[in-house]
Amino acid sequence: MEYRKIKDDDDEVQEDNDVASDLESLKGKSHTVASSNIALATLGGYTERTTWKRKGVVTCALTILTSSQAILIVWSKRAGKYEYSVTTANFLVETLKCALSLLALTRIWKNDGVTDDNRLSTTYDEVKVFPIPAALYLFKNLLQYYIFAYVDAPGYQILKNLNIISTGVLYRIILKKKLSEIQWAGFILLCCGCTTAQLNSNSDRVLQTSLPGWIMAIIMALLSGFAGVYTEAIIKKRPSRNINVQNFWLYVFGMAFNAVAIVIQDFDAVANKGFFHGYSFITVLMILNHALSGIAVSMVMKYADNIVKVYSTSVAMLLTAVVSVFLFNFHLSLAFFLGSTVVSVSVYLHSAGKLR
Repeated sequence: MEYRKIKDDDDEVQEDNDVASDLESLKGKSHTVASSNIALATLGGYTERTTWKRKGVVTCALTILTSSQAILIVWSKRAGKYEYSVTTANFLVETLKCALSLLALTRIWKNDGVTDDNRLSTTYDEVKVFPIPAALYLFKNLLQYYIFAYVDAPGYQILKNLNIISTGVLYRIILKKKLSEIQWAGFILLCCGCTTAQLNSNSDRVLQTSLPGWIMAIIMALLSGFAGVYTEAIIKKRPSRNINVQNFWLYVFGMAFNAVAIVIQDFDAVANKGFFHGYSFITVLMILNHALSGIAVSMVMKYADNIVKVYSTSVAMLLTAVVSVFLFNFHLSLAFFLGSTVVSVSVYLHSAGKLR
């Protein structure tokens, strides 16, 4: 009986020890889970802060580049005309964008190696489609220099938004994408906003921009819209293809077409005065601005969203107007302010009204 009692006591002690061990184990597991949750929450907070910081940097960069684009073109004039060759400036823009795409590819090759999707070697069937958008961008980019004979920098920023209408209509025709009723309403508001911003109360003319300026703005919008839609169709034809490879070939053809434009339009001037004749520090900044603007838009697509682009476009219109007041004695009228506000709302509606 004594032996059995002692044995029972030992069994009870052992059970108590097992229960204590289980409790300690559960405490350890709960502590581990709690630590993991804290670590995940900290990591999530850090990632969110990093994302917001990146969005902020991209937004500021795109806003500054967009608003300064028209200002630098106008500022690069001397006595109301360009002393440098605009075709050589365009050629350097395409060259710089091509070099930046190649630099990005070099970094990708270093980190991920060369694959079928990021190698530069291509086929005739793939590359034969790039001359069309390259040629369209050539004419559009050349027109943006000559339109400033009829429109000021703030007016250009307003009229430039007409490419939203051309892009939307061409999306419907070429890519068969449906537009929502909100987007069509945004198009109507955009037309009203552009017209309101151009109202001129200090002259016999109703609109501040003359008819040739409007015609050039509409042609630029059509060229930009068609080139953008065509380029998107090319990219989506092979979505796995690295975007830098596609951009590289687009810019190569852009360089080739701009070289032809130099020969046709400015060959004598370049041959007699030199390639960089008439260039100034402002001209160099303008070339850098045009090249980096394309990179900034790519960064928006990768690191941010379309709202960032809308925000940048809206702020850029007002920022261009404010800076032009000090640099070019621009008169900031109530009509311009109301028109730019309506344009900003229409741009937001176009973005928010996209069919899911």
